[in-house]
Amino acid sequence: MELEALLRTKFPRDTIEPVPKGEHGGDALQRVVGPNGQPCGTIIWESKRTKNWSDGWLAKLREDQRAAKAEIAVIVSQSLPKDVETFGVVEGVWVTHPKTILPLAVTLRHTLIEVASARQASEGQQTKTEMIYQYLTGPRFRHRVEAIVEAFSTMQEDLDKEKKAIIKQWAKREEQIDRVMQATARMYGDLQGIAGKTNEAPRSKLRGITELNSEDFSEGEANPVASYGECQVQEIEGLELRALNPPASRETNADN
Repeated sequence: MELEALLRTKFPRDTIEPVPKGEHGGDALQRVVGPNGQPCGTIIWESKRTKNWSDGWLAKLREDQRAAKAEIAVIVSQSLPKDVETFGVVEGVWVTHPKTILPLAVTLRHTLIEVASARQASEGQQTKTEMIYQYLTGPRFRHRVEAIVEAFSTMQEDLDKEKKAIIKQWAKREEQIDRVMQATARMYGDLQGIAGKTNEAPRSKLRGITELNSEDFSEGEANPVASYGECQVQEIEGLELRALNPPASRETNADN
C-alpha cells in the first residue's frame, strides 16, 4: 500500500495532502487534527525506493520541511543509515523502515497532539491571567469593592449606634436603681428613728415610777403604786407590757 493511502486509512481524522510530482515538498503532508478538532501540527513524509542510502536526502527534506512549516520530517526507506536498524533520528530528520511506519506515525502524531494541548492550555492560562488582571484594574472590580466597603461601613455605624443606645439605657437603669436604693435606705432610717423614739418614752416613764419610794410623799399622802398593789403599764407604741410589783417596804407599812 502506498504511503498516502496507508496514512489516510490509519488516521481518517487527519488531512493527508499529496505533493504533486515535480514540486519540492516530499511525498505527503499529514496535518494532524486533535480530538476536539483543533489543528495540532504537520508531518512531512518522503518515501525512497532505492537500494542505497544517501545523506543528501536529509538536507533536502529539511528545506522542504521549512517550506511546508512542518513540525516533523520523516524519510521512509528500505535502505537505512549504518547506525539505524529500524527507525531513528538523523540530523533532525526521522528515518524509518517501511515495516515501522505505523508505530512511528502513531507516536509522532500523539506527540504533536500533546504538545498542542499543552500549548493551548498555556495560552488559555495566559488569557485567563490577562482577563483577571484587566478585571482587577478595571472599574467593575472597583465598583464591587466600593459596594462591599459601603455596606460594611453602614453595618459598623449601625452597630456603634446600637452599642451607644444600649450603654445609655444601662446607665439610666443604674441611676434609677441607685435612686430606689437611696429612697429605701432613707425610709428604713426614718422607721428606725421613729421606732427608737417611741420605745424610749414609755421606758423612761416606767423608770420614774419604779424609783418612787415613801419618802417622796408627805405624811398622810398615799403612794399611787402602793395603793394599787400591782400596776401594769402598757407601752402603746412599743407594744410592751411590764408588771410592776410594789416594794416590800410598802407592803410592810400597809400591814401595820
